[in-house]
Amino acid sequence: MSRIGKQPIAVPTNVEVKIDGSFVTVTGPRGELSNSFNSEMIISKRDGEISVERPSDESQHKAFHGLTRSLIANMVTGVSDGYEKDLELVGIGYRVQQTGKGVTLSVMLSHTVLIEPPEGVTLEVLEGNRVKVSGIDKQAVGQIAAQIRKVRPPNVYTGKGIRYAGEYVRIKPGKSARRA
Repeated sequence: MSRIGKQPIAVPTNVEVKIDGSFVTVTGPRGELSNSFNSEMIISKRDGEISVERPSDESQHKAFHGLTRSLIANMVTGVSDGYEKDLELVGIGYRVQQTGKGVTLSVMLSHTVLIEPPEGVTLEVLEGNRVKVSGIDKQAVGQIAAQIRKVRPPNVYTGKGIRYAGEYVRIKPGKSARRA
């Protein structure tokens, strides 16, 4: 049995969960998320916990079992606590500015790059060339953070670029280090 799939999901007191067959709606203090899951998965709520069960031991059912449980747990965490990712701009001349709801990146390209967040995701510029991406949908927060990082990923020779806060970038030696 799936180790992740068989774990129950604890629902906080300030979160309300509605299950209509394979359609789940989760409402909390930060907002509301809803999603439709595989119709063969059995989703039930009792005693303040949500459990996901699978109909058989087929490989497809095993795969959907853990996935469904993880997605529902992410929805519950998102509406109660929310998700956030921090990004850092490292390098001389690398700047970020707040532009309405989005951000404008100036990262040594021939043009500036404007990133507009989707509905439910907020971008905030912090001091010292840092960007905070936050929202209730884990996938949307991660996707926008990845799009921002993709504009100028860290250079492995100099370390300059956009990276996640706390991300370790291994610096490779250049040509002159090989000759010695």
